[in-house]
Amino acid sequence: MATVELKGLRKSFGALEIIKGIDLSVEDREFVVFVGPSGCGKSTLLRMIAGLEKISAGDLLIDGKRSNAVAPAQRGLAMVFQSYALYPHMTISENMGFALRIAGISRAERAAKVQAAAEVLQLTPLLQRRPKELSGGQRQRVAIGRAIVRNPKVFLFDEPLSNLDAALRVQMRIELMRLHEALKATMIYVTHDQIEAMTMADKIVVMNGGRIEQVGAPLELYNRPRNLFVAGFIGSPRMNTLPARITTVDGDGVGLSLPGGVALRMRVRPGALAVGADVTFGFRPEHLAFAPDGEIQGETAIVEHLGGLTVLHVAIAEGHTIVVQTDGKDPTPAHAPVRIRLDAASSHVFGPDGVALVAM
Repeated sequence: MATVELKGLRKSFGALEIIKGIDLSVEDREFVVFVGPSGCGKSTLLRMIAGLEKISAGDLLIDGKRSNAVAPAQRGLAMVFQSYALYPHMTISENMGFALRIAGISRAERAAKVQAAAEVLQLTPLLQRRPKELSGGQRQRVAIGRAIVRNPKVFLFDEPLSNLDAALRVQMRIELMRLHEALKATMIYVTHDQIEAMTMADKIVVMNGGRIEQVGAPLELYNRPRNLFVAGFIGSPRMNTLPARITTVDGDGVGLSLPGGVALRMRVRPGALAVGADVTFGFRPEHLAFAPDGEIQGETAIVEHLGGLTVLHVAIAEGHTIVVQTDGKDPTPAHAPVRIRLDAASSHVFGPDGVALVAM
């Protein structure tokens, strides 16, 4: 059993409040990812859980026990940082077993725990090398191994893949997912990379300005974003948005007017909004298609060929640009007139406050 619960957690540095009341439950064996832009407070929140930052207000419960005043070493957690923080004069085996040596664990038990962790991480042939002899990905696995040997209740990861190149990040994502499955451990992971969040998480926590914007499974956030911030942050390429105006309201939803005189009907509940209200219409690049009878007219400005898919930037009415994602074999060139068909069923309407209108 390894659960973490945050109740009204706050953190202030003097008069500046960084974490503004966080309520969150992390279940046993869950892989939870904190994601958000730089400065949103995700790393600070992780450090508060670890005990490296003092909690200004609220309660932290680990396995149901209030842990605000519990020393970091006594919380049963292990943290992996962005920096590998390996001792250059020690072998990999010595680095991985260092915390156990400090804790007074016998040499034989240390060796057994290091060997077991090395086998999980495929580091066995490297145990007698030193950090300078390893690649960046291997060093990061050593840092993870150093956490594994402690057999913690919860693993905390603070942007551990940020120092790796693109190919290694993909490889390490897969390895961390396998590790989570093998260890059956509770893991909390911080990143600013929404692709990492989407591919790895059981549950994503989207943060902004010290608050939680939305919590949910990856596809839940992708398909049903609560507001414009989540809609724009989750998904690559990001969601297209256009200004729109409500033209009709009835029992079947609302009518919208988009730039260029495009008229649409959306099956959403208007709430308190009435005819004439200004809203935002959102739709993802992969939910668009070129078609002779498409609602939107435009001209391709930039074409990005990415192999398996093609991303086209299309200039439309009133100076707006939208992004269309199509098959990698799409032959549409730059500076070509196009018509684009919208998939209204996969689109979204956000009110003047940025909150999504509920689908009917």
